[in-house]
Amino acid sequence: MAARNVKKRKLKSFRRRTRVWLLLLLVFVAELLLYTWCRVQYVKIGYAYSLATADHQRLTDMQNKLKVELARLKSPERIEKIAKQKLGLVTPSPEQVITLP
Repeated sequence: MAARNVKKRKLKSFRRRTRVWLLLLLVFVAELLLYTWCRVQYVKIGYAYSLATADHQRLTDMQNKLKVELARLKSPERIEKIAKQKLGLVTPSPEQVITLP
């Protein structure tokens, strides 16, 4: 009878240790999966940030080019040239200018 009790205690002790090891293994695997998921999200956000930065740079360059083009299109020399060549306008003589009070 005493031998049976010893075997039962050893079996209970073995099961308890096995449960502890399985629990530790489960915690380790869960931690590993969580770390992997976090790392993947970090890399994905890094790629998205890189694309957004490149897109921002491209749009900033385009905005600067458009500002230069707008300034060129608004230049008085260009407007005068179009008025004279395409519309046939001439600079008024002093007699044609009327000054309002």
